[in-house]
Amino acid sequence: MSRSAGPALAFGIDIGGSGIKGAPVDLATGEFAADRIRIPTPDPSKPAAVAATVAELVASFDLPPETPVGLTFPAPIKHGVVPFIANLHQSWTGVDVPALMSEATGRSVIAVNDADAAGVAEGIYGAAKDVSGVVIVTTLGTGIGSGMLLDGKLVPNTEMGHLEIDGHDAESRAASSAREREDLSWEKWAKRLQRFYETVEMLFSPDLLVVGGGVSKRHKKFLPLLKTNAPIVPAELRNTAGIVGAAHLAAIGHR
Repeated sequence: MSRSAGPALAFGIDIGGSGIKGAPVDLATGEFAADRIRIPTPDPSKPAAVAATVAELVASFDLPPETPVGLTFPAPIKHGVVPFIANLHQSWTGVDVPALMSEATGRSVIAVNDADAAGVAEGIYGAAKDVSGVVIVTTLGTGIGSGMLLDGKLVPNTEMGHLEIDGHDAESRAASSAREREDLSWEKWAKRLQRFYETVEMLFSPDLLVVGGGVSKRHKKFLPLLKTNAPIVPAELRNTAGIVGAAHLAAIGHR
């Protein structure tokens, strides 16, 4: 084995507003090494309660003590700390997530924004593998998450869903939830997506756009309606991307 070889396995956790999911990940393939386990997110979702749930999740697997642990978080993470929060309890603001989770689990833990983790996973194992230049991965769901890669390296906390476009927060009109809430046809929703992606292209001139989130499994309904300068393709890892990206970042010691 090469001296530079890293661990073969890492554990990824995806923290969401309704559920906390985790699985060990085979780092050679990006596939789960065991079935994923999901535990409902505590209500209220305060830090101590969520940390206890994360510890329960990790303890559900027979992991070697040296297994790296990475987790996604539904907010920006700046040097481990949450600057503001929308989808969990407001008491998360200012919390050092890796420190809290390391204490709860007794393991070394890294934390990363959920869309950033998805972007990393697509860059290592999915639709953006081996793509040089600027890649932007967007997740269309309740909001719009974004992950930016430059030559395969993460540029964290881009928050493109909160771009102001035509006087509106972009995700309030172009997220998948907006299509469902307003009962928009695929064609009408695609017009909103078109405005979003042309703004993103104007600002960042990406070489590739990757579209993820649950709605990406229906990409044939809307991606062909978009006209972009860069190729725009569906994500490949879909709902596994957060766990896989977090595990990979844990393995390389991301901070």
